[in-house]
Amino acid sequence: MDIQLPGPGVMNPGPVGVFDSGFGGLSVLADLQRALPQADFIYLGDNARAPYGTRSFDAVYRFTLEAVERLFAMGCPLVILACNTASAKALRNIQQRDLPRMSPDRRVLGVIRPTAEAVGGLSRTGVVGVLGTPGTVASGSYDIEIEKLHPGFRVVAEAAPMWVPVVEQGFAGSPGADWFVDEAVGRLLARDSRIDTIILGCTHYPLLYPKIRAAVPRGISIVSQGPIVAESLIDYLRRHPAMDAAISRGGATRYLTTDDAGMFARQAGVFLGREIMAESIDIA
Repeated sequence: MDIQLPGPGVMNPGPVGVFDSGFGGLSVLADLQRALPQADFIYLGDNARAPYGTRSFDAVYRFTLEAVERLFAMGCPLVILACNTASAKALRNIQQRDLPRMSPDRRVLGVIRPTAEAVGGLSRTGVVGVLGTPGTVASGSYDIEIEKLHPGFRVVAEAAPMWVPVVEQGFAGSPGADWFVDEAVGRLLARDSRIDTIILGCTHYPLLYPKIRAAVPRGISIVSQGPIVAESLIDYLRRHPAMDAAISRGGATRYLTTDDAGMFARQAGVFLGREIMAESIDIA
């Protein structure tokens, strides 16, 4: 998973931090909870400043670093950026520039690298489509990672800017969502008829999966990130036993938001399918 820094030293066990600009990372968290049911987690959504997808690189980097610092201060030895925009615009700077200064024994991992690794075993034509937010598409992060890991592959990326508000406003299952899904998928597939694998490059998009599957021709694989990130984390912890030992295991999850806790808890039910209790915090 991305850059390997020097191995962690001894630290008190703490929860895995999961950060997203809003709600989408809850879809990744759900897969992490299923994969590591005994682990403790803290989920932090920066809902007050969402969405990140249209913000500048500098703004996303600054906001993400503030969140990582807060999660470290709360005892997290490991933070996963369960946000494609944050992974694209902030992860590498945080890993290379900030971690050695802030806390060299801790780790920050993203969702783009493990997803890019996975498509190598799925694509037969070597042409991979990506549907993501404008920020993720503009960053070119999937292009860079896939072409680095799988030389000769071609990446075709299209922004689907309306999919996030459709999901967050509770219209993922509505007939009106069909138009937005069909339109974005059509634009992507028109770019290259050889596309045989499509990455859902935003953690909101799995909630539209039934409509996406209906819009995508049979024979084209659709890649959701949650299961891939969960499997990658298990592998990472297997290869880094000191970090594995640094994760507390009580099976508890705290849900934090920079916006209204009640609103967050209600909306989170759309992603998790169950009720939760949330807390409001400031990270700026």
